[in-house]
Amino acid sequence: MSADSALLKNELLKTELTERLGCRYPIVQTAMGWVSDANLVIATTKGGGFGFLAGATIEADKLEGEIQRVIEATGGSNFGLNFHMFQENAAQCVELAIQYRLKAVSYGRGPDQETIARLKAANVLCIPTVGALKHAQKAVQLGADMITIQGSEGGGHTGGVPTSILLPQVLDAVDVPVIAAGGYSTGRGLAAALAAGAAGIAMGTRFMMTSDSPTPKTTLERYIQVQDTQKIRVTTAVDGMRHRMVENPFINRLEKASPMRRLLIALRSAWSWKQETGMTFGHMLKTFWKAVKEDPAAVSQVVMSANQPVLLQHSMVEGRPDDGILPSGQVAAAINQLISAPELIKEIADEAGTCLQQLISRAQARPQGTDAADSHQITAQITTQSTNQSTSQSTTTTAKEAC
Repeated sequence: MSADSALLKNELLKTELTERLGCRYPIVQTAMGWVSDANLVIATTKGGGFGFLAGATIEADKLEGEIQRVIEATGGSNFGLNFHMFQENAAQCVELAIQYRLKAVSYGRGPDQETIARLKAANVLCIPTVGALKHAQKAVQLGADMITIQGSEGGGHTGGVPTSILLPQVLDAVDVPVIAAGGYSTGRGLAAALAAGAAGIAMGTRFMMTSDSPTPKTTLERYIQVQDTQKIRVTTAVDGMRHRMVENPFINRLEKASPMRRLLIALRSAWSWKQETGMTFGHMLKTFWKAVKEDPAAVSQVVMSANQPVLLQHSMVEGRPDDGILPSGQVAAAINQLISAPELIKEIADEAGTCLQQLISRAQARPQGTDAADSHQITAQITTQSTNQSTSQSTTTTAKEAC
């Protein structure tokens, strides 16, 4: 590769995401419960990506230590912290993000406007994840600095709109950088997202399926074995909301269980979670009552929602993939090897740069008789998107075909 070619590749991968988050490549490692620990975030950061610690599942008395480990290993605070406002130590997460001057926080059902304002005042970027257009618009109204949109291809809790539809909708509707998630695992995908106007991509499943992941070997082998995307399906049996996960015996039993049986499973798991975390009855009842008010018809599912961590731990911590739940994006069916996070990031960045270069070359090599001005205009538009995110979606398909 010539020096000029390498320089162009690097320029094409510079976006508002890389500039504001201080990472080399527009690739984000999402916060997965019991997966996104300090080691994975360190590997992601050293590889040039941007990683989020899963603050929602790291024990409160260990969270500060995990943050310090990443800072010491990477020499800075160029990483993020994920949390949920309903967790008992949500206030601690906010305080630690501010205290250690972390680059960003991520969340789903997010903090109130006052908390977001505090974070922004401390120069902590607020990057919520949404699965619907209306939620993206609401998040921006509350003060989000960037938005991660997750299409239905993504794992865990996910919406019903594919990324290819949701991304253009949100790009047209908001004036903040948009990160695309759901269905991404390759450089081709990154190139397509950038050509559409996204500031970068976020991946969970792909980072979970790396050699830097703490996921037990038995569970990773279960993911590797899945080759049919139809086996990575959506269920509402866990908590009444859409979950995409790998089909396994536990999910099949849960879906076939009677409402009373589901309630018993939920109560048993809820008690286990209380014993493990020391959660007070008061906090449990508060969470339960709030959820029941939202959906009084689904009591067992409300209880299950409060104790979902137990189901995750069976597979993601204890290495019992058939006794818990296996959140997964559809991309898992296309992954057959576990490389390191830095290797993955480099592989994706190199492939994306090549795709975008080929797209530019194709535009420059238009047949004779084609208006040259049109060709130069296309080239200029693509190049400009690398530093000043455009919201044009007209070149997405071409980017996918370029490789």
